[in-house]
Amino acid sequence: MTVRDTQRAKVYDAEQLVRGVFDRADEHGSRTVELYGSHITLPIERRFASVDSVQTYADKVLALNWVRAHWDRAGTPVRVRSRAGTTAAHYESADAVLAVPLHTDGGTAWALRELVVLHELAHHLESVPGSVAAHGPEFCTRYLELVDGIIGPEAALLLRATMLGCGVRLG
Repeated sequence: MTVRDTQRAKVYDAEQLVRGVFDRADEHGSRTVELYGSHITLPIERRFASVDSVQTYADKVLALNWVRAHWDRAGTPVRVRSRAGTTAAHYESADAVLAVPLHTDGGTAWALRELVVLHELAHHLESVPGSVAAHGPEFCTRYLELVDGIIGPEAALLLRATMLGCGVRLG
C-alpha cells in the first residue's frame, strides 16, 4: 500500500519560493535578505554543469562522515542520470537512481542546482522507502538537515520558515 503524499504541493511551493530568493540574490549580487524582521546573508548555492558533476557531488555528500553516521542509506550508492523534459527531477528508490532534467526551462537548467539535488538525496536517505509519505514530515526534516549541514544554516532557516509559511508539517 502506498502512503498518501498529502503535502507534496506545499513542499514544492516552498522550494520554488526559496529557489526564487536564491536566484534574485544571484541576479542582484546582494546576498542579504530580510526574513521575518531579521537580516540574513545567504550562502552560495552550487550549480552543476552536467550529470557527471551532479554524480560527483552526490557521491561526496553521501561520503560525509556526519551523513553516514546519521543515515544508514548513505552507504548505498546513488546513480545519477539525465531525464527527458524540463518539469521535474525525481528519485527512483527501487534502483537508487536520481534523475535530473538537463533541458532548460526559461533559459536555465533549473534542476542542476544544489537545493534540487539535496531534495532528491533526502528521498534516497529514507530508511524504508515507501513506508512514509514521500514529502511527509520525516522527509522534510531530513531535507532541512542536509541543507543546514551542506549549504548552511541560513539556507536551512529560509527553507524552514518558507515551508512552515506554506503549511508544511515537519517531524
